[in-house]
Amino acid sequence: MKLIIGGAWQGKLDYALQIANRESKDSEKVIEGATDSCEAALECTIIHNFHEYVRRLLQEEKDPDQLIQEIVEHNPDVIITMNELGCGIVPQDPFDRRWRESAGRAAVKLAKHSGEVYRMVCGIPARIK
Repeated sequence: MKLIIGGAWQGKLDYALQIANRESKDSEKVIEGATDSCEAALECTIIHNFHEYVRRLLQEEKDPDQLIQEIVEHNPDVIITMNELGCGIVPQDPFDRRWRESAGRAAVKLAKHSGEVYRMVCGIPARIK
């Protein structure tokens, strides 16, 4: 597993596609955390915007840890991108604060299981693990 984190619009998906093209001759299958099913996360090459999965699961009153564990077990070679939500202003809305915290905790768990972790700033990847 590889995790790519960073602020919004910092080039995370472009870098994930570069990594996928270097490692596989198969066409990459990219899914979106905001729209695709949790089952799709178990069979794809790239999960883009994992923080949106966290939001959707919280809205459904489900535990994001369960999806993380299923990904670790069934899709260990996946490349995951997610925004760093904890670096900005603390949201006034209680749900958004919960989402921000849960997304941060999800990033910690994903990083623990990842062989490589990158932080993107201005389109430049910095390997932090």
